[in-house]
Amino acid sequence: MTIEIPEAYRDLFQKKSFGHLATVMEDGCPQSTPVWVDYDGKHVVVNTTLDRQKYENLERDPRVSISIQDPDDPYRYLEVRGRVAETTEDGAEQHIDALARRYLGKDRYPWRKEGEERVLVKIAPEHFTSMG
Repeated sequence: MTIEIPEAYRDLFQKKSFGHLATVMEDGCPQSTPVWVDYDGKHVVVNTTLDRQKYENLERDPRVSISIQDPDDPYRYLEVRGRVAETTEDGAEQHIDALARRYLGKDRYPWRKEGEERVLVKIAPEHFTSMG
């Protein structure tokens, strides 16, 4: 069952808050990656490339956990558990530029590599814990 992110924690998606995305490796081991995070009103959204380990893991096993720490108060956080509801390349280039504006103050994502294919990963929240 999908739930909404509580209003009291939605500001974390407007700040330069880093998330730590946990996925499951093929052998069952956890894998965690710091990521920029966004929220579209229904899904937690992560932008990545098709060649990253986290994307491979998500394609095989859609279960995820993502913890987001408030950069202004490290004791305030939101942890979301859920499943990947959708992956799409539509809008991914524009989205990474929007994230670059928020996180870096740059109009374009500066670390693009030739030939990379970006994808939006939309995570349906099923459970959350929080502090602060």
